[in-house]
Amino acid sequence: MNPLLSVVIPAYQAQDCLARALDSVVGFGDEVEVIVVDDGSTDGTADLARRYVERFAGQVHLLSKPNGGHGSAINAGLERATGTYLKVVDADDWLDRDALAQVLATLRAQVADGGGVDLLVSNFVYEKVGKRRKTAVRYRGALRRGRVSTWAQTRHFGKRQYLMMHALTYRTDVLRRSGLRLPEHTFYVDNLYALVPLSHVHTLYYLDVDLYRYFIGRPDQSVQESVMLRRLDQQLRVNWLMLDHVTGTLAHDRRLRRYQLHYVEIICAVTSILLLRAGTAQALAEKEALWSQMRAQDRELYRKVRWSGLGQMCNLPGATGRRVSVLAYRVAQRAIGFS
Repeated sequence: MNPLLSVVIPAYQAQDCLARALDSVVGFGDEVEVIVVDDGSTDGTADLARRYVERFAGQVHLLSKPNGGHGSAINAGLERATGTYLKVVDADDWLDRDALAQVLATLRAQVADGGGVDLLVSNFVYEKVGKRRKTAVRYRGALRRGRVSTWAQTRHFGKRQYLMMHALTYRTDVLRRSGLRLPEHTFYVDNLYALVPLSHVHTLYYLDVDLYRYFIGRPDQSVQESVMLRRLDQQLRVNWLMLDHVTGTLAHDRRLRRYQLHYVEIICAVTSILLLRAGTAQALAEKEALWSQMRAQDRELYRKVRWSGLGQMCNLPGATGRRVSVLAYRVAQRAIGFS
């Protein structure tokens, strides 16, 4: 009998944090399959994972591969997974065990009741270094709690309520049917993971528990602003792939389409602000190209994203407008708690 849930843990140079992630997901018996994907680490990541493989025989597995980046590790984990559902947990993050027990009970009941939903959504918490008060992202109001829903039954998603990877537990065959294949050697591919399969999601279930603990604030972390500024080419690449998907895929429900535009609006705003923060002539030209090519590619998409609140805020004219845009971003950072 296949496991109920596969937990894929992409791990690169993660010897100092991997144990915390593993301790949060092991010990649930045969229902949970844990797959550590060692993405070419040169430290003690693989050795640490092997100790868990030995301790939890048949439940924890180690897959070692040459370095290919976060997307490559998720691809490998998806190929290996045998669980009915799949959850990605980054090696420096962890899950709340009590919440995970509730997730398993919910999935178990869904499968027993007729096959299970396509996507389970739960909350995540920003575990930011140095911040005592933690910010949780919840989906109350946007999704019906504790009930199976379709996209037609969803409501307005607030600016904070976009479905990041941390909130998502997909049915494994939904991921496979979507043809999801994340680019290698590219950061920020979690945005594609959180967008591309949604076109194949017809039923959702929102479990209002704070499951995922998203650890942020390390100086070398990929979502740290200084690091993102050095990797603007990769942020742009992912942004363009998201736009290509939305323009090339017909949504099966108008509210799904509305959500896709909501997500694209947020990511385009983040990319634009980072380009403004870079401030070079090349970065400013890249920002203009992003919006002008969006307009040429899909005028409806451009109109809805460009003239949204965020779209207008990150396109204020002149040097003063650029400063106001960046200031607004800073306010959002403090209010929400992201990097």
